[in-house]
Amino acid sequence: MPDAVTTRSVLVRYFKARIPFISFRTSERARALDVLKSVASEINVPVYVHTLSKGLVDIVTGRSVSEDRSLMGALDFASEQMKSRQNMSFVLTDVSDIEDDTAVSRQMVDVALLASERSGSIVVITTKPIWPTLQRLGMSIELDTPTEDEMLGIVKATIEPYRGQIPVEWRDPELRQAASILAGISQIEAENVLATLLAKGSIATTDMEELVKAKDRIFSDISGIERVPVRDLSVGGLAGLQAWLERERPLMTADLRERNLRPPRGVLLVGVPGCGKSLSAKAIAASWKLPLFRLDLANIYGQYLGQSESRLKDALATADHVAPCVLWIDEIEKGLAGAGGSDSGTSTRLVGHFLFWLQEAQSRVFVVATANDVSQLPPELLRRGRFDEIFFVDLPYEDERREIISLYVRRNLKAPISEALLGQLVQQSDGFAGSDLEAGVREVAKDAFLKGDDVVNDELFLRSFRNIVPLTKTNPERIEAIRAWGRDRAVPASGRLASAEPADGTKPRRVVLT
Repeated sequence: MPDAVTTRSVLVRYFKARIPFISFRTSERARALDVLKSVASEINVPVYVHTLSKGLVDIVTGRSVSEDRSLMGALDFASEQMKSRQNMSFVLTDVSDIEDDTAVSRQMVDVALLASERSGSIVVITTKPIWPTLQRLGMSIELDTPTEDEMLGIVKATIEPYRGQIPVEWRDPELRQAASILAGISQIEAENVLATLLAKGSIATTDMEELVKAKDRIFSDISGIERVPVRDLSVGGLAGLQAWLERERPLMTADLRERNLRPPRGVLLVGVPGCGKSLSAKAIAASWKLPLFRLDLANIYGQYLGQSESRLKDALATADHVAPCVLWIDEIEKGLAGAGGSDSGTSTRLVGHFLFWLQEAQSRVFVVATANDVSQLPPELLRRGRFDEIFFVDLPYEDERREIISLYVRRNLKAPISEALLGQLVQQSDGFAGSDLEAGVREVAKDAFLKGDDVVNDELFLRSFRNIVPLTKTNPERIEAIRAWGRDRAVPASGRLASAEPADGTKPRRVVLT
């Protein structure tokens, strides 16, 4: 991603080489003009910039040189000036209809050819593609959104003048954390967010959460990924996963460049359906106070060649810009399972692009991918270095079932249950997934709502749990195959080794070698 320093260095060479046409690709016109003004001052050549509001002005002094504010008037003025003088440079900021063969693009070609004869330069600041015939007459350059270092400078330049006028609790660590959070948005967006904080009359260390929310609002209507609202959530059990996440949490906002480390990349959660994998993604975002976005790979696929790859690239680029965030990919095997199949190679290319991004991207995007049938995933996704860790989410153990039942009772009912009843429910729910436990408590809560809390008793709980038929009963072979994979190939999310016994409590039969 080209930063302002790199872009300026390249522009200096382009101007000294008198490149006749330069396409300046950026969405930040003000930053681009600041860079061009600096270049013009250094190499001491006349540079004039055209805007629809001001017409043509000298980029260094701001002196107006033409009262005609139209684009065609600016091109005519540039042509006349270059016919009589050499080394003239013109910057055009409001140019349309140059993506294809149009009257504007043809006139631009004519002016660029004249600039080539007279050692002039035409610079077009745009975010759109350029007609190939025009682009081949010159060079292109990009300016991305501010890097963390540049954003740190923006944060300091905005905040420091008010230190002493209003209470400012931010010191260097907080300034750097703010720069890390705001990285990915434009300079003017960052200045607007910071100005909003200043307007409340103080800058507190607790304002970091407000920065995250403000950035989230900027990207509230984005393409490719879906914003998922989160609330305070609790996940019962999964002590091993939660301990690992607590260790990784500070690394999401810390400056790790000194040790040449990248931010945490994410986790792959595999295991039995209904045991809290998707809920964990929401809980991570809520606990870390980060926005949660969902990437649905099924919606990425398009009917035209290359459309799917383009959509995935745009979605991941959007995630990079909205970082820091949590990116949730639910049931990833359904989106990537066709790699190597008969879909003209689309799935294979999607896997390749996703793996490249997962390994090489430096943005603070924490990926939480979930999978039920890991056998459908491409093997290269599972190797070390893609995800930071692969956790296996097994059926809850006895103490975890106790914790989960208690959690849902507190959430859905007004009164706690006795320890004796809780013990009975724990024993009765052997082989239940977390979703089965939730369903059992939910049925009791429904009766309590419809008939009153007086109907809630031990028998109602026991009957509700007896009516639950878990997946370990309806599809035991599939569940046992998933558990067998997780015992040997992933870290147990519970923090303990997975049981080798089947979920229904039966002993494995002896196999006689013949």
